[in-house]
Amino acid sequence: MSRIEALLFVVGDEGLTVKQLADLLDVGEVDIEAGLSELKTCYENNPASGLTIKQLADTYLLTTKPELANTIKKLVEHPNSQVLSTAALEVLAIIAYKQPITRAEIEDLRGVKSERPIQTLVSRGLIREVGRAEGTGRAILYGTTKEFLHYFGLSDLSELPPLPEEEFEAEQEQTDLFMTKFQEVFQNENAKRSG
Repeated sequence: MSRIEALLFVVGDEGLTVKQLADLLDVGEVDIEAGLSELKTCYENNPASGLTIKQLADTYLLTTKPELANTIKKLVEHPNSQVLSTAALEVLAIIAYKQPITRAEIEDLRGVKSERPIQTLVSRGLIREVGRAEGTGRAILYGTTKEFLHYFGLSDLSELPPLPEEEFEAEQEQTDLFMTKFQEVFQNENAKRSG
């Protein structure tokens, strides 16, 4: 247990999977799972400890107990701290649902530049570079992080609420109708000019 605890402490927010722990400690995965369970029980039953083991997706982290959130909040709050802007939340939502996605694709969806909100989200550790797009320029692809899951209390992305499909389909129909009408008017104008 102490070796698992030490490894989880050292890796911090990255956490480790059962397989990674088993490889590092040269023991079976069943033993690691038993050790993690026992360690978690020790933390939960010890009111003098402010730590616990948390599982996010298939990764285990050494973290603080949720009931100490207000205490920790006092430490990390400072005058410059602020909630995420509307722009940052929009960008974060787009990335969460469409990842991996490039800045250009985000800007196409939003209709405005998104460089600053992306920088804010990267600096807060909610998104990160997850690769490069194929093609000219090899644009950076963005995706969410484990911190994003932690921030919103999710164990994985499948817990994101579903998008309202009806609204999207209605918007698509309106756009298609507009484009059809636009093309008809354009063709009629061209026919009049050439006739």
